[in-house]
Amino acid sequence: MITGIRRALSIGLTAVLLTFAQSSHGAQTLTVYTYESFTSEWGPGPIIKTAFEKQCDCTLDFVAIDSSAGILNRVQLEGKSTKADVVLGLDYNLMALAEDTGLLSESGADLSAVKLPIDWDSNIFVPYDYGHFAFVYDTKLLPEPPKSLDELVNAPDDLKIIIQDPRTSTPGLGLMLWMKSVYGDDAADAWKKLKPKILTVTSGWSEAYFSLFLNGEAPMVLSYDTSPGYHMAIDKTEQYQAAAFDEGHYLQIEVAALLKSSKNQELGKSFLQFLISNEAQSALPLTNVMYPSIDIGDALPAEFSKLIKPTQSLLLDTELVRDQRKAWVDEWLESAN
Repeated sequence: MITGIRRALSIGLTAVLLTFAQSSHGAQTLTVYTYESFTSEWGPGPIIKTAFEKQCDCTLDFVAIDSSAGILNRVQLEGKSTKADVVLGLDYNLMALAEDTGLLSESGADLSAVKLPIDWDSNIFVPYDYGHFAFVYDTKLLPEPPKSLDELVNAPDDLKIIIQDPRTSTPGLGLMLWMKSVYGDDAADAWKKLKPKILTVTSGWSEAYFSLFLNGEAPMVLSYDTSPGYHMAIDKTEQYQAAAFDEGHYLQIEVAALLKSSKNQELGKSFLQFLISNEAQSALPLTNVMYPSIDIGDALPAEFSKLIKPTQSLLLDTELVRDQRKAWVDEWLESAN
């Protein structure tokens, strides 16, 4: 009798503890700092949030920051007291700078399914999508676009383009590195030749693309080789295309990472692994408008087969970018403004 009572009490206590543990886990909130377009209603954020919350029995809280550089600046300012568990939206060019902060932890992710234009060996950063920077043009305003970066640099000054600021914009930084990749020590001279063709420099991509380019303010805008895929699939138009440049195109790889200070280490690692799952990756092409970092087969929109294929993926070492970024930005400020 006493043994039976003890067994019953033990079972009851175990059930209570299990229920408490489950409710405690369910009450976990994973805070992810990312950029604004990722969390927008047309971005991948809402889809990924819904899918991951079903899997984790937790709350996924996206905090929108204005840019990739802004995400890094925010966690640096907040340090170990940051509320972020994960940062999502840094890119390859900022990896060395981000790693130097000492704020990031190993991801623990299985990256065996990842397929990128380059080999990937980081155990901190999880690459979740990629694309190449490109100049997108309006075929109605510019039927014959430049066929190379050099042809654009040396084009007549009445050809106007819209670009973004490398200090505040990921594409802006990408163009600066693209110019440096192609021209090297002669980049300053190339910027001076390009300057008369620059209609305006915006702080971010959205203003340049949506507010100006799509309203016909200029026939070309700095964007991505994947941008036309969205227009073809969603807008059902081939009016906007990316100009294929002979020198190749500068590669962007977007990454996510876990912070050491996170109190939700295992949940954070689960989220990073989820980011490169077929379910999450299939949401990216027509929401983040980038290539997924794994093979998603038929889930990749057919329109992506019509996109330009860069002859070469240009990419400077992330440590070189960390060391030279300020000098190159100063060069840009002096030559292109």
